[in-house]
Amino acid sequence: MSAIIRLALCLAVATTVGACGSSSDSAAPVAQGPTPKARCGPGSRPETGLQGRVSAEDHESGRAAQGYTCNTELVGSYTTPTALGTVGGFKVQRYVDKAGRECAYYDTTTLFPTNLLEGSIGVNVMDMSDPANPVLARRLVTPAMLSPHESLLVSQEAGVLAAVMGNIIAYPGIVDVYDLSADCRDPQLRASSLTGVFGHESGMAPDGRTFYTSSVGTPTLTAVDISDPANPRRLLTTDYRSHGLSVSADGNRAFLASASLTGTGMVILDVSDIQARKADPQVREISRLTWDNMSIPQNAIPFTRDGRPYVLEFDEFASNSNTSGIPAATGLHVGAARIIDIADETEPRVISQLRLEVHEPQHRETVADDPGADAVTGGYAAHYCDVPTRVDPDIAACTMILSGLRVFDIRDPHHPREIAYYNAPMEARGLFDAAPASQAVSSPAFVPERREIWYSDAYSGFYVVRVTNDAW
Repeated sequence: MSAIIRLALCLAVATTVGACGSSSDSAAPVAQGPTPKARCGPGSRPETGLQGRVSAEDHESGRAAQGYTCNTELVGSYTTPTALGTVGGFKVQRYVDKAGRECAYYDTTTLFPTNLLEGSIGVNVMDMSDPANPVLARRLVTPAMLSPHESLLVSQEAGVLAAVMGNIIAYPGIVDVYDLSADCRDPQLRASSLTGVFGHESGMAPDGRTFYTSSVGTPTLTAVDISDPANPRRLLTTDYRSHGLSVSADGNRAFLASASLTGTGMVILDVSDIQARKADPQVREISRLTWDNMSIPQNAIPFTRDGRPYVLEFDEFASNSNTSGIPAATGLHVGAARIIDIADETEPRVISQLRLEVHEPQHRETVADDPGADAVTGGYAAHYCDVPTRVDPDIAACTMILSGLRVFDIRDPHHPREIAYYNAPMEARGLFDAAPASQAVSSPAFVPERREIWYSDAYSGFYVVRVTNDAW
């Protein structure tokens, strides 16, 4: 069927957003500029200017203190008003145990020990029986949990939680493994071992059998067998420099967000030898990809939509060069996020972008004097994204630091659009009075049946947000 006939039929029968323009053989150019902004429905407190902006005027007038919402509402929170240090970190994970108990896990520091001032060291275990009233059940304070940096992960299938001790460069690779299955409110430590090499971020096979430790600063990607959580063992250390990574559903592919100082954005590896536990496992590189406006690749998450495979890749911070790998205050290159078609995994291609107006080069000078915009590791940029399911996700949610939590409709991967956002009320901050109150940097977690998204803000804590107005 020709593309013209297919498009005509699509336009004739389309009844839902995103039904057209997503044909598998589409070679249309990638749309430049920001993702179409959300249309805010009843109950919203929308932004006052550029998409994603919290201006100095809004701070001075008190508008920022009210927060910004678009098709969202706050369900519950566990926060620390006027925190002296940091009270939230880089990952929020959700798990439902065998008895149906629901829990959240999140790290409490952006850089250990900046959370010591609040006495909130370690990983918080939250009883989520009532999402409107999250309850702290306990804290995990073993070595990797004290400073997991960006590595905290949960396997839903295996009921395990794991992290590697890490920081902004690299801590020794101590890997902690906890069993969550009996009672998610009371994780049981099974092992704390020096089975990684260096720690910063991580990846985990969905079956929970293999945990990968990674370091943005060193070529030491390491596979650790945690199939027996009490006896982890190192399987292989490769010479790949990886920030974060994600693993395919079958465990046979690893999608690396490669440090941009190597000139590479994403690397796809065949890790089937590791998944099969071959005696002398080898990894094989399938492809690598870079793109314009790249900053610092953070992670790359595979998903399928209507049977076609894609990757949601996202960069962190901003830089002044595609290959510098060095964050820059209000840098011109804001990587934000993108969707990559991997139907031919030897020739991956970017097909769309998830960006805000404040990320665009022509606006960087305009927003440069906004509170917090000049933070080298922050400002107006993306940090983490995720999807609620890897099979036919309707949405993707991203924490975009000063711009808060942003939600995008990705049903048509070629034409994503923003549908909602939540940016927490801005408050003064003890020792961080000069910094903005919004520092949304954590990977979000999802409860699709309740249209909830959970995330943490470094300066205030943990939030449960519901998407409203049928936006999701």
